[in-house]
Amino acid sequence: MQSISGTNPYTALTLDEKQEKIRDSLAKQDIKESDGKQGMLTQADFFALLTQELANQDPTKPVDNNEMISQMTSFSTTDGISNLNNKFEAFATSMNSSQALQASSLVGRSVLVDDNIFGMGAGEEVKGKLVTDSAASKVTIYVENTKGEVVQTVPVGDVKKGEFGFTWNGQTSSGEDAATGAYRFRVVGLVEGKASELQTMTYRKVDSVTLSGAGGNIMLNLNGGTQMALVDVVEVSEA
Repeated sequence: MQSISGTNPYTALTLDEKQEKIRDSLAKQDIKESDGKQGMLTQADFFALLTQELANQDPTKPVDNNEMISQMTSFSTTDGISNLNNKFEAFATSMNSSQALQASSLVGRSVLVDDNIFGMGAGEEVKGKLVTDSAASKVTIYVENTKGEVVQTVPVGDVKKGEFGFTWNGQTSSGEDAATGAYRFRVVGLVEGKASELQTMTYRKVDSVTLSGAGGNIMLNLNGGTQMALVDVVEVSEA
């Protein structure tokens, strides 16, 4: 009959061995006890308390090795999660700084906004883009003021599926410069034989940036007095 011999890996440690094991762990990790200013226990404080617990334990009822290891593991896990949260917060701060720098570079440039309403200054041209999922015919662009009055009509004709860019020169149907103010593009056409209003987007110039907008978002202040979140930018144009 064969026999199996060997050492027991779970041999109970003596008190001195337990304390020495904790001191070695602290030394290897270069962990120092807190000065009490943090308002919370650190990993070093925990090990210091555990050492005192071992030093003052009842010799007839020593702390179980498995229990001690379980406590050390639990605290190390909690401390690790706390450190990970701190790193994520630092990463988020870095991302916000990067977004702020990106947003500031947009001042003076134009961004494509998924909106057909826009503000126009004297002598300005306004660019837009219509979007259709199907080919359309007899497409016409109407420029309307805030009263709903049509100030300019631009016949386009047939457009293919996808996107179609256009520019309004800022003039009324009589050839005069349109007054400064708010306007909107209304684009209609026939899609599969039915009259439809097509999705229209406009290019708006960025006047300034608000770094701490609603909900913590970085907001772009556009010409015409409106805002949009940086994350909602569809496209950026040089002019």
